[in-house]
Amino acid sequence: MHKILTPACLAATGLAIALISSSNPAESQASAASMGTYAVTVTNLTRGQIFSPALVATHRGGASVFAPGTPASPELQALAEDGNNALLFAQLATDASVLDVRSGAGMLFPGMSETILIQADASHPLISMAAMLVSTNDAFLGLDRQFLPLRGGEYLVNAYDAGTELNSENCAFIPGPPCGSGGVHDPAAAEGFVYVSNGLHGLGGLAPETYDWRGPVAKVTIVRQ
Repeated sequence: MHKILTPACLAATGLAIALISSSNPAESQASAASMGTYAVTVTNLTRGQIFSPALVATHRGGASVFAPGTPASPELQALAEDGNNALLFAQLATDASVLDVRSGAGMLFPGMSETILIQADASHPLISMAAMLVSTNDAFLGLDRQFLPLRGGEYLVNAYDAGTELNSENCAFIPGPPCGSGGVHDPAAAEGFVYVSNGLHGLGGLAPETYDWRGPVAKVTIVRQ
């Protein structure tokens, strides 16, 4: 039976990752029979970026949140540009390959952590996650089709760019601080595919000394309960 929770309403103005994986897929699959509840803790490692509410799902191999080198889905685009995870939540909730979908309670500020509980079983041993870096045009931290660990695992997570909005760094198109322009998108052509984000460069109204990042943007800890 699928266990799906409805997320809290996310305002577009309110305001997702490349994973450095340490888990062993064969070990994870061997332990699938004993899977149950997992605690997924996301920690914001950046100095100035706020994360939108994280979306977490457990599923089989048929489901996917994103694929580097390919165009982002409209559902991922909404998350990456506005921090709105409702469309992606609804898509995953109706996917027959998905067991459970959960949303974080709210924004995750620098240095802060949030734990999300989610269910997995022998038939759904994979986990995916996404959340926007809200002071960007369309950058997100994202985890896609990661095998759940045997007991627990810790992962350093990088940022991806959805490739759906030009990285103008113009405050007129940035939902997060110091801009607050959620729901307004740069009309210029973007890259057109998901790729590893190259950060902020001071092109517009965002000071890179505050909002840029180097290396991983998040730590994700996954522990079986």
